[in-house]
Amino acid sequence: MATAQQQLDGFLKKYSPEMEKLGRAVIAYLRKRLPGAICLVYDNYNALSVGFWPTAKASALPISIALYPRWATLFLMFGATRDDPEGLLEGKGPRIRSVRLDGPGGLKSEPVDALVTAAVLQAGWTLDRKAKDEVVIQSVSEKQRPRRP
Repeated sequence: MATAQQQLDGFLKKYSPEMEKLGRAVIAYLRKRLPGAICLVYDNYNALSVGFWPTAKASALPISIALYPRWATLFLMFGATRDDPEGLLEGKGPRIRSVRLDGPGGLKSEPVDALVTAAVLQAGWTLDRKAKDEVVIQSVSEKQRPRRP
């Protein structure tokens, strides 16, 4: 039986080499940026989604990414209440806002990093550099849209 990390690697390999590279870079960056986070993986119909939170309670996770065939999107669960001086956040829902990432550099930009920091603080999340990272496969949809354009 494959480990959760091996399964995640397999999900990423469904994408084009460019998108696989972007997905790996974004996940690696967020794992480093959010030490001790549990990576909750959902290989859904529309996208591969990975949420980050110190527990496996998906309804409370403040940060996630979704990998689509041509881009990745950073989702902030309480983004609707967040200050966004750069005007990066997209969406009109009552809670969630997102930032489209066309490359790994977008996540590392100062304005996007500030949004990640604000999401962590708003959630009351204390990052623990000593905590062990973990990958948990939450769901895998049998039927999926193509992962390559």
